[in-house]
Amino acid sequence: MASGKINVSVENIFPLIKKFLYSDHEIFLRELVSNATDATLKLKHLTSIGEAKVEYGNPIIEVKIDKEGKKLHIIDQGLGMTADEVEKYINQIAFSGAEEFLEKYKDSAKDSGVIGHFGLGFYSAFMVASKVEIITKSYKDEPAAHWTCDGSPEFSLVPHDKTDRGSEIILHIAEDSLEFLEEFKIRELLTKYNKFMPIPIKFGTKQEALPKPEDAPEDYKTEYKEVDNIINNPNPAWTKQPVDLSDEDYKKFYHELYPMQFEEPLFNIHLNVDYPFNLTGILYFPKMSADLQMQKDKIQLYQNQVYVTDNVEGIVPEFLGMLKGVIDSPDIPLNVSRSYLQADGNVKKISNYITRKVADKLKSLFNENRADFEQKWNDIKIVLEYGMLSEPKFYEKAGDFVLYPTTNGKYFTLAELKEAITANQTDKNGKLVVLYASNKDAQHSYIDIATAKGYEVLLLDSPIVSHLIQKLEADNENLTFARVDADHIDKLIQKEETTISKLSDDEQTNLKSVLEAIVPKENYTVQLEPMDSSAAPFMITQPEFMRRMKEMSATGGGGMFGMGNFPDMYNLVVNSNSSLATTILQTEDKSAQEVLVKQALDLAKISQGLLKGEELTAFVKRSFETLK
Repeated sequence: MASGKINVSVENIFPLIKKFLYSDHEIFLRELVSNATDATLKLKHLTSIGEAKVEYGNPIIEVKIDKEGKKLHIIDQGLGMTADEVEKYINQIAFSGAEEFLEKYKDSAKDSGVIGHFGLGFYSAFMVASKVEIITKSYKDEPAAHWTCDGSPEFSLVPHDKTDRGSEIILHIAEDSLEFLEEFKIRELLTKYNKFMPIPIKFGTKQEALPKPEDAPEDYKTEYKEVDNIINNPNPAWTKQPVDLSDEDYKKFYHELYPMQFEEPLFNIHLNVDYPFNLTGILYFPKMSADLQMQKDKIQLYQNQVYVTDNVEGIVPEFLGMLKGVIDSPDIPLNVSRSYLQADGNVKKISNYITRKVADKLKSLFNENRADFEQKWNDIKIVLEYGMLSEPKFYEKAGDFVLYPTTNGKYFTLAELKEAITANQTDKNGKLVVLYASNKDAQHSYIDIATAKGYEVLLLDSPIVSHLIQKLEADNENLTFARVDADHIDKLIQKEETTISKLSDDEQTNLKSVLEAIVPKENYTVQLEPMDSSAAPFMITQPEFMRRMKEMSATGGGGMFGMGNFPDMYNLVVNSNSSLATTILQTEDKSAQEVLVKQALDLAKISQGLLKGEELTAFVKRSFETLK
């Protein structure tokens, strides 16, 4: 029998382990099950190369609760250890690893989010146990060993009569951690961290219905047998080859990942790379809503099928943080603090790879079934538009599949759009004007006027549209975007021919001063335009530049500080060739003139959805008066 002291320089390391790992002490189970998995996979390797002359068989890992005895057992059928190996790995190597970690991080560990990503492995057991035992039998022909330590630097190491290969770790659960003797708690942890580990994990048993015999009598009662309750799926979809998976398999796996998610994903992207780093995974595009308050943290990060975190910032490009799914990479450095994670060269490469892979997949979906892609466009556009703004590598490829829908249900790529509108929508200065609306109902009358002239009007309604069109204008020479209500249509796309005004210069000056005296200056600039006599007499427009800057500052950025607080400024465009303009000019009774102007202004406001509250009530009342 051997007993001794673990060689420790940090005075009593156990309270330190408990203190520093306290915020995340549930990870002890992940660490111990991971160790059991490693021991089993190592044995598999050694038997496959003929170094271990034993039968590998179908090993499992078992987690058992002994509530009476206040013990938790983790049992594997893996490699096992000899007494010498216990001395070496448990008393020396594992311990020095734990010690080194605590020395290095004891000041910052609590805040840096590093805990739980450290393979502190075995010694994390002391976060929840007052005493830990290891009973282990090596695959080598040597007697089993029994190691015991009660959370002080003293340990004992004695022979044991265990005859079957593998290790059993017994945790004597401490009084402050009794929750870890509750079945639901252990099930929750195994499901969270070990749901996809590569070795079957048994936790208790369950009843399984036996198949009904063919000659069963009418009143046959289903018979059950007791079987192991295997809590994990050792072969999740991402570990398989895409050719071996059907659409159904991908959907099934999605629901396995998100049992509470009832909507089907739109499509998935299977990642599979082995150079210059290892990475596998499946990303899913869920249905997106138009607001930017996306549910992030839905992608799960695994390392060799062990769950690590759902904070994938830095590994997955930010715009894809809105997706769901799994990424598994042994190459993601998790043994240092998060700030290092983002600076690591490999991580940047991984992020770039994912961006490229997503862009390629979108392009092939678009090419293979454009109609289907168009149908899904509204549900995915916010992610892609965000990607164009935030990720230059994605922007470079986006021209191949990013769509610009029109108000009448057509879809163009940017190149197709340019081709379709060049003949009709190029103004007299050679600029190609892309008209768009952000709300089909609110801007209906303006869309109507533009489409009557044969112009295409895009429907761009994402919250980040103003940023996106700013970028597109900067990158495409002689291209400009204008919202249909930014000015009168003939002003938005100015052609050579101009309409002659019916009013003389004096009459125009006169009309303008009459209008300016009645129309509130703080919100409206009066603008007289000679237009077709059938066009609307009064029309309210909002200058593109001012509105765009306001929108951009509302969604962050835009370069103009505090634009969001500017009052809304509008142009009141008055058609000087309309009969109403002539009537206003010729009405000598000042109060009658004022009624005409106010009524016309209110009608223009209604068409822009600007007449509300008290003003709307007064307008309705006034309109009824005229009907008497």
